[in-house]
Amino acid sequence: MVQTVGIAKAVTNLNEAHSKFNLIPTSDAQFFTEWFEDLPDISDLEKESLNRLKNRYLYYAADGEITEGTIDRIMVSPLLDLIGLFDLPFKIRCEKFVKVEIDNGDTVLEGFIDALVVQNKFWVVVIEEKRFNVNVLQAIPQTLAYMMANPNSEMPVFGMVTNGDDYLFIKLNQSVSQYAISDKFTAISRDENNNLFRVLRVIKRIARLVV
Repeated sequence: MVQTVGIAKAVTNLNEAHSKFNLIPTSDAQFFTEWFEDLPDISDLEKESLNRLKNRYLYYAADGEITEGTIDRIMVSPLLDLIGLFDLPFKIRCEKFVKVEIDNGDTVLEGFIDALVVQNKFWVVVIEEKRFNVNVLQAIPQTLAYMMANPNSEMPVFGMVTNGDDYLFIKLNQSVSQYAISDKFTAISRDENNNLFRVLRVIKRIARLVV
């Protein structure tokens, strides 16, 4: 008899994600070059928009905790819209139902996730600041589980995890059971170059691949 378990309950840490999906984190720098090589330029208008998003985030963050819905509306959706990921040839899917079989089909992990999925190849997961204490790393296990639901397991799939402040990219290749993560980019930075510039450049780079 097949057992059905919610992803949130079944995958709570990286060790569980590794064992349930037979995944291995790779240290090969060439596995995930999309977050640092051949990044496209961004325009002055895009930089202006990103500076406005950064100031907007700081304005809302001053009130304390920010919910997933607020982060999505004030940061994530504007970022994706800036690149045109809501329009042709892309297609966004929200609150997607995912299902992954494990244990030779004896167990099915499933659930609806609050995520934006671009053509099943780019999974954007928004986490709530208060839930993970501003630590995007804790969202990686469940994000990997969601990405395992990619219907085309022969092709690499990408993900972005954010709590509005921190941004982290993931690449998963199911055909070799490996994944890698990028450096963490923080919107709140003393650097004169807004880190959201780099985030947008990485998203643009991935967008070239998902079509």
